[in-house]
Amino acid sequence: MKYIFLAAFTLCATFASARDSYPPVEVLLQTETSVIGEPLEYPAGTPQVTIAIVTMQPGEKTGWHRHDVPLAAYILEGQVTVDYGNAGTRTYLAGDALVEAFRSPHNGANTGDGIARILAIFAGADGVSNAAPAHP
Repeated sequence: MKYIFLAAFTLCATFASARDSYPPVEVLLQTETSVIGEPLEYPAGTPQVTIAIVTMQPGEKTGWHRHDVPLAAYILEGQVTVDYGNAGTRTYLAGDALVEAFRSPHNGANTGDGIARILAIFAGADGVSNAAPAHP
């Protein structure tokens, strides 16, 4: 019994030490909805995560499109303004984190003077498009 207690104590101390030494984590965003209030929903199928950096030149636009999978984004550089139609327009700057509109048409534009770079993380599924053309 003495050895079981000692082994359990050592194991707990090891886990506590690992937890205490883990680097600090800065949560940028945690949400259950998109920027326009839509509840998030993951697509059916085999999960597939896509991580990309989108680079837009000054004045460049995405064109009207929609996402059928949740998209978390972090503005690395520049300024992006997104038109969400009836849900309004929002401008995002370097350091902003967001979950983009989900299944709602929107059109993004680089409205800054330099390039805009966006880290995009799509939580999708194999065979489901991350973005598709849409009409406003």
